[in-house]
Amino acid sequence: MFKALFNTTANRIAMSLFVAATAFASTSALAEGDAAAGKTKAASCAGCHGVDGKALLPEYPNLAGQHASYTEKQLLNYQSGERANAIMMGMAATLSEQDIKDISAYYASLPPVQGVASEDNLTRGMNIYRGGIADAGIPACSGCHGAAGNGNPAAVYPSVSGQNAAYSTLQLEYFRAKTRANDPNAMMRSIAERLTDEEIAAVSNYMQGLN
Repeated sequence: MFKALFNTTANRIAMSLFVAATAFASTSALAEGDAAAGKTKAASCAGCHGVDGKALLPEYPNLAGQHASYTEKQLLNYQSGERANAIMMGMAATLSEQDIKDISAYYASLPPVQGVASEDNLTRGMNIYRGGIADAGIPACSGCHGAAGNGNPAAVYPSVSGQNAAYSTLQLEYFRAKTRANDPNAMMRSIAERLTDEEIAAVSNYMQGLN
């Protein structure tokens, strides 16, 4: 039964990968922004995300090196209300489509943040990230985000390497609670709802140390 459940989840992820890549690519020409222009436009973002794309607080995401396709999608989702956050919705509301492309290109041009993981639950996090949890029907995170956490820009899957563990933990908790729902085909929601607090903390810590 567990094997069948695991395979079903894995198949859903494979289908989500295809749908996300084709649907989003068909609606927007991604990653065509001007990074130089984006540097100027991103000045107002530095108060939270740093001038170098490294977040000033661990609860905020590092944006340096993030795929332009992913950053663009999130900003568009904030504009539409598909992803809810009072601060980000206000910031995104004033941006034009070109502003979004330029800012996304700028952050993608920056060197990724080199994070460090805690040793406390590192092995547990590594096992979940690399191998999933078969008994709970949870596939390996690396299947979508890559062995090194580099993500998949064509499918609009984010890079998670070096990402703040506190931020990743919050997002997985939001997916689990379904207060964040901008994941294609509810893929992240279906995974996060099976994760315990301890498992979320462990895998978030492991991702922070990926470089």
